[in-house]
Amino acid sequence: MSAIDSFLEQARSGLDRVAPARAHELQEAGALLVDIRPLANREAEGEIPGAVVVERIHLEWRLAPDSEWKLPGVTADSTVVVLCNEGYSSSLAAADLQQLGLARATDLEGGFRAWAAAGLPVQTGGSPAVP
Repeated sequence: MSAIDSFLEQARSGLDRVAPARAHELQEAGALLVDIRPLANREAEGEIPGAVVVERIHLEWRLAPDSEWKLPGVTADSTVVVLCNEGYSSSLAAADLQQLGLARATDLEGGFRAWAAAGLPVQTGGSPAVP
């Protein structure tokens, strides 16, 4: 097993990863979906309506429950589902968020592409990321 495969397996061991349909249910129940994909991917493939765009370089500062730069409403009890293109970097990001105090952070299995393939809502365009 390569080092990155081992690293990914370790990150995922603490996550309760969710399938696209479950992520949609969680979003409808108030969970925060966080899209960490670069603008080029969002422009090319679309976005999930209602998801908050926070590019990876800002993620920890915008979602750590005790950060002075966190998004409004984020608390240690928030349910957060992170998504990327295919569900790899989002696993690493969700594990980081758990270490920062978001115990209910997880990621979307298969990422945005699995969401779109499941026929769930997608909007065109590329929204700017939250600074």
